[in-house]
Amino acid sequence: MERLSLGVEKRENFGKGRARSLRRSDIIPGILYKSGTSIPVQLSKKELSQFIGRTAGEQVLVNLNFPDELKQAIIKDYQFDPATGSLLHVDFQEISATEELKVMVHIITTGEAIGVKRDNGVLQFGIRDVEIECLPDRIPGHIEVDVSNLGIGQSIHVKDLKLGEGIRVLTDPDEVIVTVTAIKEEVAPAPEAVAVAEIAEPEVIKKGKKTEEEVE
Repeated sequence: MERLSLGVEKRENFGKGRARSLRRSDIIPGILYKSGTSIPVQLSKKELSQFIGRTAGEQVLVNLNFPDELKQAIIKDYQFDPATGSLLHVDFQEISATEELKVMVHIITTGEAIGVKRDNGVLQFGIRDVEIECLPDRIPGHIEVDVSNLGIGQSIHVKDLKLGEGIRVLTDPDEVIVTVTAIKEEVAPAPEAVAVAEIAEPEVIKKGKKTEEEVE
């Protein structure tokens, strides 16, 4: 797994007002979690944005460089402002090289399914992430799934994944990752049915008018 570094400082002041003040100064507030404890932190918006842009969709180990120590972590989550797209907050999980951890890893498909290329089917996704458990240095950045041999009606399930030694998959093995389905074609109505409908329509209208006259 790739490993990058970020400069981090402990955050002494808390609250929404302080967080807004930090963001105005291009500083992003965050939390570093480990074993039920948490440490409020802050770091450069520019540096964190570059890190996220470079590693988006990947699981990456990061060295958090505090002024007086270094901690290893992975990013658990980050939030953006839905209106402006501005980065608001980041969560890290501290890790130990000797302790296994549970993480979600993104799935990437490769190849073009034969059922799509040859038979005009559609590739549909079930799940796009899989939860695994392993030592930090065995965490894959992503999981590749080759769909080249999938025909119409065929699927790839979690149980079909072949991951490295020491990696346990925690997601339900029967979950569908991808499947190829046929496109349903609309069947046009028979000409006779259209003709009957066209003939019947004036009769219904005539009856309707007659009924109105009788009511009057």
